[in-house]
Amino acid sequence: MKKYVIERDLPGVGGMSGEELCGAANTSNDALAKLAPRVQWQHSYVADNKTFCVYLAEDETAVKEHAELSGFPATTITEIKTMIDPTTAG
Repeated sequence: MKKYVIERDLPGVGGMSGEELCGAANTSNDALAKLAPRVQWQHSYVADNKTFCVYLAEDETAVKEHAELSGFPATTITEIKTMIDPTTAG
């Protein structure tokens, strides 16, 4: 599986309540269940008007299918080639 970061333009998402975010996660999980095992959601970062989601998927098409099923736009899909962090310098 490849790793992707998906940028989603979602106006006002940063102001959503915990209950609203729970509902969004449930919607995403329902779509993921239909696509399993081709795509997996790892986690998301919520900003004011965007989310940045980390997914494992067999390809970009699977990510796009999740966006269509869930109704959450995949504004930008970027494949992650590798990861570095402060320990990479050592």
